[in-house]
Amino acid sequence: MGAPPRTPRFEGIALATSVLFRAPSVYEKILKPMVDRVAAAVLLLVSVPLMLTIATTVLVRLGRPVFFVQERIGKDGVPFRMVKFRTMRPDRRRSTRHYDGTDRRRTHKSPDDPRHTSLGRFLRRSKLDELPQLLHVLTGRMSLVGPRPELESVVRAKYEGWQHARHVVRPGLSGLWQVTAQHEDEEGRMHDATDIDLRYITAMGPLVDVEILVATLVGRAPSRLSRLASGDARVREHRQIRG
Repeated sequence: MGAPPRTPRFEGIALATSVLFRAPSVYEKILKPMVDRVAAAVLLLVSVPLMLTIATTVLVRLGRPVFFVQERIGKDGVPFRMVKFRTMRPDRRRSTRHYDGTDRRRTHKSPDDPRHTSLGRFLRRSKLDELPQLLHVLTGRMSLVGPRPELESVVRAKYEGWQHARHVVRPGLSGLWQVTAQHEDEEGRMHDATDIDLRYITAMGPLVDVEILVATLVGRAPSRLSRLASGDARVREHRQIRG
């Protein structure tokens, strides 16, 4: 027998789920997970040479470890260990360089953040640091498209009850918020953009997912996605729910 299923750590999940007033579609329940896993398997196979090259370069330029592992919150509030290529200096916590930026949850997006090397900035800008997360898609922990997985510490400290509704779906490699931010400073912090994640969830479908994936690759979102991200009253009303 396998290990027992992990349970949610947040009591607001059940209440937050109800505020969406939606039943999962056939696409969400069956087709999307199927497409995710097939696409992840193909992409992993194709990208093996590239990932080996990146891993070797990180090892030579930054040293060990090659991967950065961090616990994030997944579907239904269940935590999982997310893996990506390391982009920061191994001694970043003890860095003596001063950075006159905003808080830590924003500064990792800045090209001037002293914690990053030129290699790390390139990997983050190109999203290549997230290639190992295709393994999470293959195993069903993540999806190609969905809200980005949040840190457990942020969920505990910052989330209101209604915001847990973003955890009713699998987190994604890319999402509506990421492709509709006009520049890095607008990306801000994930918990400040929950409205956008909920708009994606209410509009989820094959066309929206394809548009987000294309926008991720080309770096430009079509006007339809921008209008979707700009919001509607029904999503804003979720703020009246408190867990």
